[in-house]
Amino acid sequence: MRAAVLHEIGQEKLEVLDDVEAVGFGPGKVKLRIRATGLCHSDVSAMNGVLPQPAPFIPGHEGAGEVLDVGDGVTGLSEGDRVLVCWLPACGACPSCKRGQTQLCLAGFVNAGTPNFKRPGGDVFGFAGTGTFTEEVVVGAGCAVPIPDDVPFEIAALIGCGVTTGLGAAINTAQVEAGSSVAVIGCGGVGISTIQGARVQGAAQIVAVDPVASRREAALRFGATEAVSPDELADAKQRITAGEGFDYVFEVVGKSATARTAYENTRRGGTLCVVGAGAMDDNFQVNMFELFFDEKRILPSMYGGGDVLRSYERAIALWRAGRIDLESMITHRVRLDGINDALDQMRTGESLRTCIEL
Repeated sequence: MRAAVLHEIGQEKLEVLDDVEAVGFGPGKVKLRIRATGLCHSDVSAMNGVLPQPAPFIPGHEGAGEVLDVGDGVTGLSEGDRVLVCWLPACGACPSCKRGQTQLCLAGFVNAGTPNFKRPGGDVFGFAGTGTFTEEVVVGAGCAVPIPDDVPFEIAALIGCGVTTGLGAAINTAQVEAGSSVAVIGCGGVGISTIQGARVQGAAQIVAVDPVASRREAALRFGATEAVSPDELADAKQRITAGEGFDYVFEVVGKSATARTAYENTRRGGTLCVVGAGAMDDNFQVNMFELFFDEKRILPSMYGGGDVLRSYERAIALWRAGRIDLESMITHRVRLDGINDALDQMRTGESLRTCIEL
């Protein structure tokens, strides 16, 4: 079967091969036919080594498709079912799951260390234990979440990661209050979803911050009340909050420099929500006096900060009701052979979300 493979960490281009086989099918597993997958910035972060991932590997974790086969012991799934891929399934038994913090379950990360593909030359890993830049993939049954018939595969794929992450940051983690002021730093697919989440919550002012003009323009269409470049943020803070700072600032880049900017633009007693996934050696610093004196809440948000199954259902309900726009987030569509062009478009900021159709 065909798949896009990264041979070594640090390479910028993927090689589309037709000699890849999905392996590992058995009890507790399902085999999926991927129909659509989104290109998420986390895929690029894994390729360049920011996020740890063994290689060679097949990127992709934001996918949807159909069940081809069901292993022994699997219940609730049947051949032909339409599903989205959950890259961080909850085991239901660990301390995090028992506390209701299923987004912190580590069971899914264990899968990332087990190859689920192979080529004539040896084993191939799937990113985050999945690997959706491929025609077929074998995953644990918990990674396959049934979706209603009225949800297109490309919409379901977005809900599988970026939409859930951004909406959840605003709704679950920060719990944005109606009438509040919000700034979102970084307006790719996750940032746009964060903006939509803040709008759903009733924020009065939503300032989108991004260096790319096309992304700023897009942010306005998705609910931002104003869109500025990073250099213009200080002026927006002065005009909108009289210099006090925003009630909520979301960092959706994954870098300590932008996290520091977000902290400085959060009002005293306000909330900084860190959504971007960054590198282990990139340290965010605050001094002990400002930490105490400013009483700003620093809230990391992992995969939307809540139960992902409930978050999927909420996203579908909001989409059906016209409260969030997911179709327009897909700015580009390619076949698998066009994956490297899609990567370039993401790196330059030209795309919000690219849908890879398989």
